[in-house]
Amino acid sequence: MKLSIVQTTCEDINEAKKIAKILLEEKLAACIQITDVESLYIWKDNLCNDKEKLLSIKTKKKNFKKIQRKIKENHSYDLPEIISIDIEDASKEYKKFIGESCK
Repeated sequence: MKLSIVQTTCEDINEAKKIAKILLEEKLAACIQITDVESLYIWKDNLCNDKEKLLSIKTKKKNFKKIQRKIKENHSYDLPEIISIDIEDASKEYKKFIGESCK
């Protein structure tokens, strides 16, 4: 079983919790951490500096497309960050937790 962390950012805690709740209830994620971040980026030729919420979504790699679809359906950004980072190593117990928690 291949595992990954899917990351997205949200403009506020309400949106972050809404997306997290959907993913957990639909068993697409085992655990989601929400962290305060400051993001600097260029958007439409302007330098932006925003306070955001970063979601780190622990899941099975095969769930990426479904997670991506749910994020897009429930996100306020025109172009939300949706990236997947492979988990190369994890404890046997944590792998089991993700395997049992996700579809």
